[in-house]
Amino acid sequence: MIAKRVCLECGTKLMGRVDKKFCHDGCRNAYNNNINKDSKNLIRNINNRLRKNYRILEAFNPKDKTKTTRTKLLAKDFDFNYFTSTYTTKAGKVYYFVYDQGYLELDNDFFALVKRH
Repeated sequence: MIAKRVCLECGTKLMGRVDKKFCHDGCRNAYNNNINKDSKNLIRNINNRLRKNYRILEAFNPKDKTKTTRTKLLAKDFDFNYFTSTYTTKAGKVYYFVYDQGYLELDNDFFALVKRH
């Protein structure tokens, strides 16, 4: 007996190719959107925070290298708790990165902003 093939999204009977999984592109898109959406608010909130931090660093550092202050970053609502990676130099200095935009805490409330290539 041959199993009935139905659309994974809406359950409509499928006709045509043996490996067909969806009745049309709308069902395929809806199915994949449901599978891939951020299922938890925590993940969505962290991604939003990282995106905001990235935009702030990018605005302060349009070229490859500059300096700014903690006060200016905080005024734009930068959150130092959210970054994607760190890099420790041989001298022991720690750069914090939000994707390719990074910062290093200097003396007197200053930060060096860098862009990784």
